[in-house]
Amino acid sequence: METFGSGYRPAGISRVFGGAQKVIYDVAFANGFHCLLYVWDLNMNFFKEDILDTEGPAWNSYGADLFAMNHAFLTGNGIPTPALHALNRDQERYPFDYAFVEYMKGPKLEAYLFGSGTELATNAGAGSSVRTEGLMEQFADVLKRMHGIRSRSYGKADHRDDQLVPCHRQQLANAEKQLRFAAQHIHAVAEHEERLLRKLHELEHRIMPRQDYGFIHGELGPDHVLVKGDADLYLIDIEGASFYDVEHEHSFLHLRFGEHYERLRDDSLDPARLAFYQLHQYLSLTAGGLKLLQRGFHDRALAQGILDSNLRRALQFKGSS
Repeated sequence: METFGSGYRPAGISRVFGGAQKVIYDVAFANGFHCLLYVWDLNMNFFKEDILDTEGPAWNSYGADLFAMNHAFLTGNGIPTPALHALNRDQERYPFDYAFVEYMKGPKLEAYLFGSGTELATNAGAGSSVRTEGLMEQFADVLKRMHGIRSRSYGKADHRDDQLVPCHRQQLANAEKQLRFAAQHIHAVAEHEERLLRKLHELEHRIMPRQDYGFIHGELGPDHVLVKGDADLYLIDIEGASFYDVEHEHSFLHLRFGEHYERLRDDSLDPARLAFYQLHQYLSLTAGGLKLLQRGFHDRALAQGILDSNLRRALQFKGSS
């Protein structure tokens, strides 16, 4: 293979299922080398319609350009992520961008926290509380260092967005949009749409202006953290990383880490922003789960679980004060 040299001849390739925005393959070579092949093909993206929307997505997390930029930024700032072997964006031979990325043999962090995943993950020590505690301490440190990279403006690592509109207002517009979409298809949402909309605006009105942002992953669940050698953590699916309200990240961390979130809690965060982003996450993920179901996502049980759990949480806000 040209990328690695004459000594590397592909011996097998298998698709790795999981993500909704890019296709990933495990590539095995005759000499024993392994790597992952990332393919960014919009036609294979389950959120293609949202990306092509004239208004654009509220949170852009798709594409080789974002991957390359964030990979360079994170590694340059000491935040661990798998090595990038090669990246091709010329689309001369293929109508898509692709990259060869370091293959890491090991489970994701979720296997240690919740005992999920493959037999490999289980054997790696999902039941070891001591090992899990050490990994969570390491993850908390990575999180603190990443969020500690600060900026006076929000946006991508190599450029900042127009600062005339506060970043949380972008998410307000997105939450309204996702609420309308869900209400068209889910009776329980349609029934309480106006109350949820009022609550969303009520929470947004409590937010005070601020110009201090940390670098966040954007979708940092335990399924986006690889554990290499039963010891070292690496962040994956980094395309959506940017400078933003750190509360946005923590609202997602709280949702995805459950009881383990206490190890990640940051008492310096703004409670008003946290509450707003929490409802935003629930509405956005309710709509997201529904879209995955409608668009033929391979793991329908996962998509249904995303929809049901976040719908239940969102509806709890309709009567809260």
